[in-house]
Amino acid sequence: MPVVESLAPQQGEHILDLGCGDGALTVKLLDFGCDVVGVDSSLEMVSVAQSLGLDARVMDGHSPQFDNEFDAVFSNAALHWMKEPTRVIDGVWHALRTGGRFVGEAGGYGNVSAIVEAIESALRARKLTVSCPWFFPSRKEYLRLLNRSGFVVRSIELIPRPTPLPGDIGDWLETFAQFYISALPKTERAGFIAEVVEALRPVLCDVNGNWVADYVRLRFAAIKPSMAN
Repeated sequence: MPVVESLAPQQGEHILDLGCGDGALTVKLLDFGCDVVGVDSSLEMVSVAQSLGLDARVMDGHSPQFDNEFDAVFSNAALHWMKEPTRVIDGVWHALRTGGRFVGEAGGYGNVSAIVEAIESALRARKLTVSCPWFFPSRKEYLRLLNRSGFVVRSIELIPRPTPLPGDIGDWLETFAQFYISALPKTERAGFIAEVVEALRPVLCDVNGNWVADYVRLRFAAIKPSMAN
C-alpha cells in the first residue's frame, strides 16, 4: 500500500498503529520486523486484533496515552472518525520520540460527498438533521494543523480514489453510515436505505450494475523535528 511505502518501516522500530481496527494492516507491519502497538476505540475490533496475537489496546484516538515512546505513528482509514483533530495531532506529537514520523491516510475534503448529500437529502425530507460523523479536511487545513503542533510536513496530498464496491451501495451504507441510519425508527431504516440507493444509482453505478464509492484520500508524512523540546 502507498501509505505503508510512505511509512517505510524499518526492522526494530517501535510503531503505534492509531485506529488499528481488526489489526489486518498492523500484522503487515510486524512482517517488517517492527515492534507494533495497535490502539482503537472499539472493544470488538481490539478483541479481533488481539486474537491475531497483536499488542492491541482499547484507547480513544483523541488522547493516546503515550510519552516519547514511538519511532513512528501510523494511521490508515481511521483519522476521519476522530472529529477533534487538534487533540489527535497533539497526542501523536507526545507519543513520538524526537525525529519520529507521523504517516497516515484518511478521508479528505470531498470524500463520499455524493453519498453524504444523498443521505442528508433523504433525512431533510423526513425533517431530520444529523451532523456528519466524519472529519474530511482539505490539504491546506490539515497542513495548518500539523504545523501548529510543530510537525515538519514532508508530503501531503489530496487523492481522488473512486473505489469499486463488491456489492451495491446499500451494503456500504449499512456498514459505514449507521450514525445516520440510527436516527430513524427501526421500521423505517430499510426503506430509507433503499431510497438513498436509488438516489445514488445514476451517480455511482454504471450501466452494468457496478458500484463505486466516491472516495477522496488525504495522505501525508510528517516529522517531529530534532530541535523540538
